[in-house]
Amino acid sequence: MAIAGGGKEEVGDNHSQLNMEGALIARDRVGVQDFVLLDSHTSEAAFLDNLRKRYRENLIYVNLHAFITSSFMAMLTYIGTLLVSVNPYKELDFYSVKQMEIYQGVNFFELPPHIYAIADNAYRVMCAEYNNHFILISGESGAGKTEASKKILQYFAVTCPTTEQLQIVRDRLLLSNPVLEAFGNAKTLRNDNSSRFGKYMDIQFDFKGAPVGGHILSYLIEKSRVVHQNNGERNFHIFYQLLEGGEDDLLRWLGLERNPQKYMYLIQGRCAKVSSINDKSDWKTVRKAFSVIDFAETDIEHLFGVIASVLHLGNIQYEEDSNGHAIITNGSQIKWISKLLGVHLSILQEALTHRKIEARSEEVLSPLNIDLAFCARDAAAKAIYGRTFTWLVNKINGSLANKDLTRKTVIGLLDIYGFEVFDTNSFEQFCINYCNEKLQQLLIEMTLKAEQEEYEMEGIEWEPIPYFNNKIICDLVEEKHKGIISILDEECLRPGEATDLSFLEKLEEKVGDHAHFLTRKLADQKTRKSIDWVDFRLLHYAGEVTYCVVGFLEKNNDLLYRNLKEVLCKSKNGIIKECFLPSELDNRRRPETVATQFKNSLASLIEILMSKEPSYIRCIKPNEGKEPGKFDDVLIRHQVKYLGLMEHLRVRRAGFAYRRKYELFLQRYKSLCPATWPHWPGPAADGVERLIKHIGYKPEEYKLGRTKIFIRFPRTLFATEDAFEYSKHLLVTRIQARYKGCLGKREYKKQKEAAIKLEACWRGALARKEAKRRVWAVETIKRFIKGFINRKNPLCPENDEFISFVQYTYLTKLRDHVPKNVLDKNWLKPPAILEETSEMLKKICMRNLVRQYCQGITAEKKAQLQQKVVASAIFRGKKDGYLQSISQPFADTRLSEKDINPKVLQLIRGEKIKFPEFQANVACFLSCLHRNLTSVGAANIHLLFQYVTPVVKYDRNGFKARERQLLLTQAAAYVVEMAKIKQKIDYATLKGISTSNLSDGLLVVHVPEDNKQKGDVILQCEHIFETVTKLSMLANKQNAVQVVQGSLQFHISSGKEGMIAFTTGQEPQIYKAKNGRLTVVSTRTKS
Repeated sequence: MAIAGGGKEEVGDNHSQLNMEGALIARDRVGVQDFVLLDSHTSEAAFLDNLRKRYRENLIYVNLHAFITSSFMAMLTYIGTLLVSVNPYKELDFYSVKQMEIYQGVNFFELPPHIYAIADNAYRVMCAEYNNHFILISGESGAGKTEASKKILQYFAVTCPTTEQLQIVRDRLLLSNPVLEAFGNAKTLRNDNSSRFGKYMDIQFDFKGAPVGGHILSYLIEKSRVVHQNNGERNFHIFYQLLEGGEDDLLRWLGLERNPQKYMYLIQGRCAKVSSINDKSDWKTVRKAFSVIDFAETDIEHLFGVIASVLHLGNIQYEEDSNGHAIITNGSQIKWISKLLGVHLSILQEALTHRKIEARSEEVLSPLNIDLAFCARDAAAKAIYGRTFTWLVNKINGSLANKDLTRKTVIGLLDIYGFEVFDTNSFEQFCINYCNEKLQQLLIEMTLKAEQEEYEMEGIEWEPIPYFNNKIICDLVEEKHKGIISILDEECLRPGEATDLSFLEKLEEKVGDHAHFLTRKLADQKTRKSIDWVDFRLLHYAGEVTYCVVGFLEKNNDLLYRNLKEVLCKSKNGIIKECFLPSELDNRRRPETVATQFKNSLASLIEILMSKEPSYIRCIKPNEGKEPGKFDDVLIRHQVKYLGLMEHLRVRRAGFAYRRKYELFLQRYKSLCPATWPHWPGPAADGVERLIKHIGYKPEEYKLGRTKIFIRFPRTLFATEDAFEYSKHLLVTRIQARYKGCLGKREYKKQKEAAIKLEACWRGALARKEAKRRVWAVETIKRFIKGFINRKNPLCPENDEFISFVQYTYLTKLRDHVPKNVLDKNWLKPPAILEETSEMLKKICMRNLVRQYCQGITAEKKAQLQQKVVASAIFRGKKDGYLQSISQPFADTRLSEKDINPKVLQLIRGEKIKFPEFQANVACFLSCLHRNLTSVGAANIHLLFQYVTPVVKYDRNGFKARERQLLLTQAAAYVVEMAKIKQKIDYATLKGISTSNLSDGLLVVHVPEDNKQKGDVILQCEHIFETVTKLSMLANKQNAVQVVQGSLQFHISSGKEGMIAFTTGQEPQIYKAKNGRLTVVSTRTKS
């Protein structure tokens, strides 16, 4: 066997590395994908351990080894392929169309095992050799047989060639499945979608390999399920689908209600609703399938009428009359049956309560008791449903039939029930297990046949293989006149009172001495306890199974009373009319029993299978709870046993575990021998012989055939594969180095050629570009020279470009040389043609700078500027040191309030100096100052400004220097000594202010000649420009300021004048000269 699927062996595009031999390197982790390569092939524990490893890695497929028998155009043909599939109970991602394409047309050994590999192998061999194949799918309920057959059909539908007409056949093949599942599948304790019948489908292909038709055979539909279900099980799906999904009008026409609890045949299992089944959705699928399969509307109506009539039959109830005879209590159900089946009401009622007995030439109606009446009702329901199912299969076959009479090849799909062992095994399990015995016999025979043919073709001596031949068990069941089926038929057909116990006695009498048969009576003391009085035990190839004979005779007879059959033959329902033909009434022979019919159909099936090339799929259920990832060893060991996997493996391994064509073996392992690497020049057989001698194979480990090498032990192959894996890394390194070098050289040459081409093209492009540039340069220079020559002429075509260039050049340069402030007088000299424009731009620029400067002036700065303007008007060009003072801002005051004696402040009365308010008064001062400057000489201007500065006062007579403070208020100026006001000068009486033109700080304040004033005030101030400017502004007598040269006359007292002389010297000083004058010496400043 081999294992495949998804997981760690996920198939990709590089699938050539995933062949059987390549997968051996991971055998310790994920097992081997071919069970034949198990070293302990006789160990069931090793078998299960390998299966468990694969299952845990989501590798749900396992192959029993497939042997190559022939080749055709390099494609291999496989015989006896057996695939083991473990149901994962979850969705896996390796059933996509991409996965189908990967497996399509690929050698069987090149990819991990997969159901697509089985399907593709059968299809390719059929197309290549034009022979027929079959794929046998078996396993117990819930193991995934139905899903496996669906996957194979889907693979053929996707990968086979098609046309529009063939697409119809393909759709019908695919959609026949949901119809057959609806009528033949049901929920059981083990499986929610269990097939309750065996199905063999032939898919017909034309010479191009396209599916053109099909044919279906059904086996042993479980009719007893129609009338009885065990607890936890359901009837066939179609009943629930009809009630759940049927349209309201349809249900009214059929006389049905949606609630399945209303129908006796649907409530015995007590699980009408199942979470995993969507009956409404399935109903839609079935209705769609009917239209695709080409069912007529009348056929569909009659079919639903039959289904509804079965449900109504189950609701018929009987009671005893006074004579103990059965009578129908409620006539509503039988009326619906009469309507749906198209039979006369009274005749139907009589047939369900009476039995027709033939006595010689007379026919007598005998009333039925209640038990017999219920049996007659149930027999009618089973017969109607069973024959309707047969009609349905025939109808599908009619839609799949190919009218072309040319020869077709076929691939058959046999989806058959697996070996069944329950707590109580009845007639159905007996037939099913007999079928599995026959199929196991077929498997062993065909496997041995394939082995023997392989050996003979390769010229290797055939060694007889010991195995368990289950022919003895098949004969026990089917042998004519002596087998169990013959004894059962005799007991059913003999006159007299035959019972199940009399049948058991007959078995003990006729086959009691058989080694594989046992009853309680024949068993020893120890075994007797496990067998009941109504049981018999068969020792099948898969193990012991105990059967209960209760019901064997009834189920084998499956008789329908003649008068019921007559009623159904007269039915107006088209389906019932076809199922119950009047010709049956003319045949007085007793019909064949169910067991005989099954034996004959099974013999016919075996004959069909023997004519085809086989492939096998064995489905395994990993646990009873349908849980993903759970691996139940006991359950799986039981299935491995009854599926005959160990027996099949022993047959495969009795000879050689591994075989390969010489070409393939040499191609894979030639690197292990220096003589065969990298190429062997001679025949492949000689190369293989040389190779295995170098490796060291012992004679008992291998045989050389005509076209293949045969290796007996898996360990020999494992050692070879491990050696190859080791050498592969060494080879790969060398190959990579050589290949990288080759790639590097190739790439270098390519790049060099490309570089040469690029350089040539680039040089050409540069040359062309340079030529164009030179042409352009010549033209440009010509135009420039013409423009320069005509530059003074009016604008014309000869000079417009030159002038534009000059303009652009000048403006571009001017952009980088624009003045940054109002004091910057630099301006780029323009060319003659742009002088006027340059002048306009200069004015605009200066206006913009001035505007920006003015917008950035604060109120405080404005006040400073106003004072500076007054100072400029007074001193500019008149007094030395003025230019140096321009950059020094005037202070608001030179002394703070705390520097003035408080008594002085009290004396000044309402003219208190409010220094913190100075800033708030600046704006008002500026406004007044502005008005004052615009209207010089205006009266009654009330200024709010105050100013204090330290001064040196010189006496008028002796010119003695005394430190004083000069306080300027809004109305007067005060000369203060400590706490005394030495002199007050009202601004109104101020006559003028005099200072020299030199750099000294002396000023004379002229006052009127009256008794109130002592005379003019001589003061020396450090900040002469500031003090004089503020005093003149507060007094509003800027025009009264005089800047004198040489000497200054001042008033000492009434009638007395003094003189101050101003001169320059090396050092500044003030002193009284010998002539009595005050002499002021100052240094000459650079103007």
